[in-house]
Amino acid sequence: MVIKQSINLGGREFTIETGRIAKQADGAVLITQGETIVLVTAVSLRKPREGATFFPLTVDYREYGYAAGRIPGGYFKREGRPTEKEILTSRMTDRPIRPLFPENYRHETQIISMVISADDEHDPDVLAITGASAALYLSDIPFYNPIAGVRVGLIEGKYVVNPTYEQLRGSLLNLIVAGSEEAIVMVEAGAKEVSEQVMIEALMFAHGEIKKLCQLQRAMFEKLGIQKREYIVPQINETMLREIEEKFGEKLREALSVSNKTKIESYAAIDNLRAEVIESYPEDQPEVRSEAGGLFDRLKERVFRDDILNNRRRPDGRRFSEIRPISIEVGWLPRTHGSSLFTRGETQALVTATLGTSQDVQYIENLEMGEFKRRFMLNYNFPPFSVGEAGRTGSPGRREIGHGALASRAIEAVLPGEEDWPYTLRVVSDITESNGSSSMATVCGTSLSLMDAGVPIKAPVAGVAMGLVMEEKKYAILTDIAGAEDHYGDMDFKVTGTRDGITALQMDIKVTGLNPMILAEALEQARKGRLYILDKMDEVITAPRAEISKYAPRIVTIQIPTDKIRDVIGPGGKVIRGIQEKTGAKIDISDDGRVSIATPSGPAAEAALQMVRDLTAEAEVGKSYLGTVSRIVDFGAFVEIFPGLDGLLHVSEIADYRVRDVRDELKEGQQILVKCIGVEGNKVRLSRKALLKEEKKSKNGNE
Repeated sequence: MVIKQSINLGGREFTIETGRIAKQADGAVLITQGETIVLVTAVSLRKPREGATFFPLTVDYREYGYAAGRIPGGYFKREGRPTEKEILTSRMTDRPIRPLFPENYRHETQIISMVISADDEHDPDVLAITGASAALYLSDIPFYNPIAGVRVGLIEGKYVVNPTYEQLRGSLLNLIVAGSEEAIVMVEAGAKEVSEQVMIEALMFAHGEIKKLCQLQRAMFEKLGIQKREYIVPQINETMLREIEEKFGEKLREALSVSNKTKIESYAAIDNLRAEVIESYPEDQPEVRSEAGGLFDRLKERVFRDDILNNRRRPDGRRFSEIRPISIEVGWLPRTHGSSLFTRGETQALVTATLGTSQDVQYIENLEMGEFKRRFMLNYNFPPFSVGEAGRTGSPGRREIGHGALASRAIEAVLPGEEDWPYTLRVVSDITESNGSSSMATVCGTSLSLMDAGVPIKAPVAGVAMGLVMEEKKYAILTDIAGAEDHYGDMDFKVTGTRDGITALQMDIKVTGLNPMILAEALEQARKGRLYILDKMDEVITAPRAEISKYAPRIVTIQIPTDKIRDVIGPGGKVIRGIQEKTGAKIDISDDGRVSIATPSGPAAEAALQMVRDLTAEAEVGKSYLGTVSRIVDFGAFVEIFPGLDGLLHVSEIADYRVRDVRDELKEGQQILVKCIGVEGNKVRLSRKALLKEEKKSKNGNE
């Protein structure tokens, strides 16, 4: 049965269709806006995975070159490993979907989103979020509440839902929101220093549009008459849970406290207590022991939440708005162009900045722009030793790419434009310790390392991770959350920005009762925390350094006429290669005539710059030049005043008397001072007589 329904979303038709394609999947939909179409499928196995202790959900989003009429680059001419955007979109789809499955659901489930048509207006990433929900909800998989995703832009003071690529380029806000009819459940945002009030208004606007998409899915569900497959949520053994709480509750409360111990010591105490709980049950009853271990983990969450909401006490004894001690060092790595070591509590980031030339840019291919260049790269690494573990290292995982993208988005708003700062920038954040919000430590460390490198950022950026614990009407907003507060809390809310406003935001919410008042309170508490961290950063470095590192390349730029580009390059690149060999410079020429010259030293840069100026210089009427006689003819001589540029010195302009033979006055290779007296197209007229007259007049005046 094919069902296709549409609504008006932001003045454009938004369509969900099911029953036409991929009918052997449990659920499959086509999501269309404009000429962009995403096929999203969902499959969940009928039997649970044996021994699984987590929900085995995988989400894959892929953009195919054929969707935009392109053949992929590279040797193999086919799509390879997922791009950064594909990984980030997969994460954005996973985060709001995962918490909505039944508790303890252990059936292997896979969502695949395929972009099969892509126009030049609509980004398919946000369509995939709604598509994942529709594929699950319009199937018999036990997924009971639809969600949807929208993008919001702020253009000329107005909020726009699912803006086009062109609109987004001029937007102060790039906000992606996922939610149900009842509440927002996930947020990703990049912004150009917008206020907290603007962010709240944008979130509320987004939620209004989300409700329309959720209602569309419900209407289709009713038409299809779907019967969900039976799934019984396992019941908790409350008697056994109370028994464990009575015997071990206080010990657990003490083990969870880190006010007088480190995170590692606390985790060890909890693990020892867990083993004690399990061993308190008969050895010949492994199922009972296994159940006891699971109930102990549930009790951990209950004790943590009770301490926060009823005892108003955090595990480390801090006030709800208090930030852990901060330590900052900059410039302590001698050979890097910029470096910082940012430590907050038991979280530490070693962040370095490297300045490169235009030849160091990263080439990226996507559906929107094809191949394009990226001049700012931020890489986030999370080695296992940062949490006291031994594990495999290798290519970055989805989490590392996601954290790096968040930090990159936070900083991009304050970076100088390429026309003002022609460097390529690479930042690497190595997390050397972790206990909560290493991504926000990365943001702070990046800002510090860029200033240490002398990058003229508009303002320093700091970030803070917020948490929320909420039950019915009781709630607690926590600033600078640690690992346990993130794990057992109801919200992970990361906010970055300058003193003037927000530059990035990321939020995952597990509760449905988050209203605008609580959201505003959380944003205001985050703003105060951010300002506190910025004050701490100012104590160490207040502005970008005036000089870049002596180990960084020196880059100077010059604008030349586009018709002179060929003169600088020369036949087969001969001229530009010659300049590079003589000076050791790297020279890059853009199509608009912008020339970037990068050298290891200032004098070499000046030498290369002068050579380019000489090659592209144009004669100006009234100016004098020291030229070289390149050729003598009967009617005068040709004088080279710039490399490759000759002017005619007519026989009548050689001297202030009659010249019978040019060769009596000049020789080839002779250097003479001449004055430009006319330019007609490519023809330059020179005079030596005019300068001789001026010289005589000056002498007579002095006498």
